[in-house]
Amino acid sequence: MNRKTAKRLIERYFQQLTEGCGNSNCANEFCASHCDFQPLDNNSAAAKALDLFKVNAKLCDYYPAVKSGTDESFEMGSKMSVDEFSDIQYLTEHTVCQILSFCEEEGDYSALVRVIGRIFSNADALIKSFRKDELGAAKLLDLTDEEKNETSERKVASLEAALPDETPNGLPDPCAMTVDIDAVRRVYDKLLSIDQVESALVNGLIYLTPNVELDLEYLDVYETNPDYLNIFIIVMENGNLHSPEYLEVALPQFCKAMSKLPLSALARLSKLWSTYSLPNIRRMMETFQQLITFTVVSNEYDAGNLVNDDETVVAATQCLKVVFYASILGGKVDVEHSEEDDEDEESDELTLHELLGEERLYKKGPRVDPLEKELGVRSIDSVRPLIPFEDFINESLNDVIEMDKDFTFFKVNAETKFSFQSCPFILNIITKNQGLYYDNRIRMYSERRLTALYSMVQGQQPNPYLKLKVRRDHIIDDALVRLEMISMENPSDLKKQLFVEFEGEQGVDEGGVSKEFFQLVLEEIFNPDIGMFTYDDATKLFWFNSSSLENEAQYTLIGIVLGLAIYNNCILDVHFPMVVYRKLMGKKGSFLDLSDSHPVLNQSLKGLLEYTGNVEKDMVLTFQISHTDLFGNPILYDLKEGGDQIPVTKDNREEFVDLYVEYILNKSVERQFKAFKKGFLMVTNESPLKYLFRPEEVELLICGSRKLDFEALEKTTDYDGGYTKDSQIIRDFWEVIHSFGEDQKRLFLQFTTGTDRAPVGGLGKLKMIIAKNGSDTDRLPTSHTCFNALLLPEYSSKEKLRERLLKAITYAKGFGML
Repeated sequence: MNRKTAKRLIERYFQQLTEGCGNSNCANEFCASHCDFQPLDNNSAAAKALDLFKVNAKLCDYYPAVKSGTDESFEMGSKMSVDEFSDIQYLTEHTVCQILSFCEEEGDYSALVRVIGRIFSNADALIKSFRKDELGAAKLLDLTDEEKNETSERKVASLEAALPDETPNGLPDPCAMTVDIDAVRRVYDKLLSIDQVESALVNGLIYLTPNVELDLEYLDVYETNPDYLNIFIIVMENGNLHSPEYLEVALPQFCKAMSKLPLSALARLSKLWSTYSLPNIRRMMETFQQLITFTVVSNEYDAGNLVNDDETVVAATQCLKVVFYASILGGKVDVEHSEEDDEDEESDELTLHELLGEERLYKKGPRVDPLEKELGVRSIDSVRPLIPFEDFINESLNDVIEMDKDFTFFKVNAETKFSFQSCPFILNIITKNQGLYYDNRIRMYSERRLTALYSMVQGQQPNPYLKLKVRRDHIIDDALVRLEMISMENPSDLKKQLFVEFEGEQGVDEGGVSKEFFQLVLEEIFNPDIGMFTYDDATKLFWFNSSSLENEAQYTLIGIVLGLAIYNNCILDVHFPMVVYRKLMGKKGSFLDLSDSHPVLNQSLKGLLEYTGNVEKDMVLTFQISHTDLFGNPILYDLKEGGDQIPVTKDNREEFVDLYVEYILNKSVERQFKAFKKGFLMVTNESPLKYLFRPEEVELLICGSRKLDFEALEKTTDYDGGYTKDSQIIRDFWEVIHSFGEDQKRLFLQFTTGTDRAPVGGLGKLKMIIAKNGSDTDRLPTSHTCFNALLLPEYSSKEKLRERLLKAITYAKGFGML
C-alpha cells in the first residue's frame, strides 16, 4: 500500500472516531455514532486511528441506511412524511417521484437533497437502487385480489428474467445488468434541473468514490458481488459529469475508482455501453476527454513533472479506453476475416540481449492489450465504429507528452509506470511516429553495438551499417542479391541503419541517397513491363499480379523495401489500395475492401446482391469464374467443387460473392502476398507498429501525405548564409513557388527533399533550409536532399530565379559532389 492510500485510510478512521458515521443505530464500537462510544480528544483519536489502521478494523459507510428494508407501504404509494425519508435504503424511480412531489408541495427540496446525498454516497445503497425488478408496484393498489395474485406470479417470472443470465462457466452474462437504465435516465432528467440536488450529487460522489476505490483495491468486492458494477453504470448516466462542479474533485476521484475495476468488470462495462445509442456513448467519451483536457491545461508539465505521473489524466485515459472499445463493439465489426500470423518457434538458446539483461527492451512480437484480449475484438476488426477514431485523439495531451520518457515506460517499466502508448487511440500519428522513431533508433544502435561485440570476439572488421552498393542500371539485381543474402545469413542486419552507395557516384548517404535508392527500386519493380503488379487506370492503384512469372524473392524484396522505409524514416511513392495494409496488419480481404481495390467488380457484385429479378435466369452465372493471365489468355476457376454445374441463385448469391472476393483478394495472390509480407516482417516483426498504428496510419507512414501545404512550409523554413525571410530573393522565391502548379510543386519537393510527399504531420513538420550559394550567376540551384537544404544563388531578377529553378527541378537526377 502506498503512503497516499495509507494516509487516506487513517484519516477515515480519525473522522469515524471524532464525527461518527451519522447512523444513530450504528453497531461499530469504534464509531462515534455508536450508543456506548466514549468521546475522544483529537490526540487520542489520532493515536486510536493509527491502531485501527494497523489491524485493518471495520470502517463505517457515511449516511448508511437505518432499516434493513424499504417500507412496503411507501413503495405502494402511500402518503409520505418527512420522518419516513430516513427509512429509505435505496432509490427507485417511483420513490424519487414521490419525494420530489412532496418537496414541490412543501416548496422545500431539503428532504430530497438529504436522501440523494445519503444514497449516492453509500455504495451498498447505490448498488440496490434502480433495479429492474421494481415493476410498477404502485399500480398494484388499483387491482383486485385475484388480479394482484396473477400480477404477482407474472412479477416473479419477470424477476427471474431480469436476473443476470449465467454463461456456461457460471459467470454473469456481460450485458445482463440489473440496473433499469431507462429509469435512471428519467430520474436524472428530473433531478439535474434542481441546483440543490446537483450539489448533493457532487458531494455524494466525493464521499463515495474514495471508499469504492479502497474496496476495489483491497477487498475484491466485484468478485464477491458483480452488481458492484451498478455504481459505475448509475453514476455515468449523470449528464452533467463534464461540468466544472465535477471536474475539480468528484470526477477525478470517480475515474481513479473506476480504473481499479478488474479486467472482467471493465470488459462487462464496455459490452454494456456498446449497446447504448450514439448520443449516450458520445456523451461518456466527451466526459472523459473533457477531464483530460481540463487537467492538462490547468497544469504545467515538463521532464521533471511528467503527465504520465498525473493520476487524474492516467485514470481518465484508462476509463476512455472502455468507451473506445464500446464504440468498436457497438459499430460494424468484422472478426472473421483474420489471417493467421506465422509465429517463429521459440528457441531455448539465450540471445545476446538476454545475456546482457536487455531482453525487456528488445522483446519480440507485438503487444496485445489485455482489455482487447478479454473482449475478443481488435481495433483492426472495426469496419465502422460508433464514434470515429479521430474523436478519441486528445491534442492537448499529445502536446505535453515527453515521448522519450513515455517510450522508456512502454518498453521497460510497463509494470510500474504508465505509458500512453498502452492507449494508442488517444495519440495522434505524429506522437506515435515519435515513439516508433525511438524504437527504430534504439534497435539500430543495439545492432551496431552487437556488431562491435562480435567483431571484437571474432577479430573481424566491424560493419555497423546495412550497406548496399548498387549500380544504377542494375539496381534490382544488385539489391535483390544483397538483401537476399542478408535475409538468409543474418536477418538481424536488416535492422541496422541503411547506407546506400551508387557505384561510380560520390554522394555520401546521410539520408538522401537512400531516398533515391527507394525511388528507383519502386520505379523498376512497379514497371508494368515486369508484370509483378497490375495497374488500374481508374483508381491509379497497383495490385498483385496473380499470374506473374517472377519468383517469390522479388516480392520479398519489395516487402523488405517497405519495411526498410518505415525503419529508416523514408517516404515511398507507392500506390496500393488500403486492403494491402489491412492484410499486412493481419486482416484478410473482404467485400468491404473491394470498392477500393477493384471498383468495377465491386459494382457488379453489389448489383448482383441487390437484384430483385430472377437471378438464375437473368444473370446466368455459375460458381465458375474467369479472368485473364499476363498474356490476356482466359483462366477458369471453380469457386467450389463442380462450380461450373452450380447456378447462382437468389438463395446462394451471397455465398457466391463471398467466395469470389476470397479468391480475388486472398487465394489468387496468396503466393505473392505471403512472400511480400514475409519481407515486410523481416524488418518490422519486433516493432510496435502493429500495436500502435491502424492500417490507414501505416499507409501514411510509408507513403506520406499527398496534401501539400506550402504556406506551412514557408513558416517553418530556416535560412542560412546571409539570407533571411525578408531578403528580396527569398520573397521572390516564395512568390514563384506559390505560383507553381501542383506537378511543379511536387517536382520542387522531390528535388529538395528526395520525395514528392509530405511527411507525417504535413509540410509544417519538414525543416527545410535555404542557404545562399553565391551572388548572381547562371548556375542552377542545387540541393542536399539528406538535409532538406536548397542552395540558392542570389539571382538578379524574379524571372531568372523562376527559369533557373524550373530547369533544376525538371532535369535533376543522380548524386555528384557539389
